[in-house]
Amino acid sequence: MLALLFPGQGAQTEGFLHSLPTHSAVRATLDEASQVLGTDALALDTADALRSTIAVQCGLTIAGVAIARALAEEGLAPDMSAGLSVGAYPAAVSCGALAFDDALKMVRRRAELMEGAYPSGYGLAAVSGLTEHEVATLAARRIEEGEPPVYIGNVNAPRQIVVAGADAALDSFIGRALAAGARKATRLAVSVPSHCELLAHASDELTVYARSIPFRAPRGVYIGNRGGRPLYTADAIRDDLATNMRYTVRWFDALTVMQEMGVRVAIEAPPGQVLTDIAREHYPEMVALAASTLAFERLTATVQRRLHSE
Repeated sequence: MLALLFPGQGAQTEGFLHSLPTHSAVRATLDEASQVLGTDALALDTADALRSTIAVQCGLTIAGVAIARALAEEGLAPDMSAGLSVGAYPAAVSCGALAFDDALKMVRRRAELMEGAYPSGYGLAAVSGLTEHEVATLAARRIEEGEPPVYIGNVNAPRQIVVAGADAALDSFIGRALAAGARKATRLAVSVPSHCELLAHASDELTVYARSIPFRAPRGVYIGNRGGRPLYTADAIRDDLATNMRYTVRWFDALTVMQEMGVRVAIEAPPGQVLTDIAREHYPEMVALAASTLAFERLTATVQRRLHSE
């Protein structure tokens, strides 16, 4: 079985849309995105543009859908789709639950709400080497001591946790985590406090907005963000997308479910290879490939060969 994995904010790099494969499906996706957004989609990956949450999230959605469409034209439609944070939107498109133009409009509204709620002074930090319980204990201790809170935003792997909060709180927490034995603790290129209660109001507004967007039952399996479990109805996927900014992303649970359900080959959409690295470390029996690290022809040939060898 084949899965497509879609990265979240923080994976973006300057020029990542320009680095997409030369393929008719990619060109068509970029053209469609430009029409929907009313601006040249290829202008979203400049250094200046990537300072905007809106540009980043729209760009990641475009890249994910572009590669999914190109793969589908080569006979590689996914059996399962999952995305981390905003990556859930191209995942919903790839499994047929949501039209691309509607996904792009919803992502733009999502990013506007997130950026409007916290235009500056907030963000995310990644902590490696501590468990979710250890990070939660450190976060609770801060509150007991009267310090500003941080929140667990992502559980990407058993010892790879992302926390959200104000800049000063994150910087302080990084020091506390390193002192507690974390192997690494660094700020991420994200300027909003994603996946915590700080975005509850923005999530409520997006939920209202999403009521007017048509969703369908997925053709393939969609793995949700909040629970890391398969979702099979239009309403469940709409709710997952509209509210995921408010709740912890349980990515490792989602990856585990895909492995347990029979995924043997996973392709990570551009940009980056963070999700590929996690899969390779924890499920080495799963063939994980980052699309951004292979020529498209080589990628498709490798996937076809691996799938046919099962």
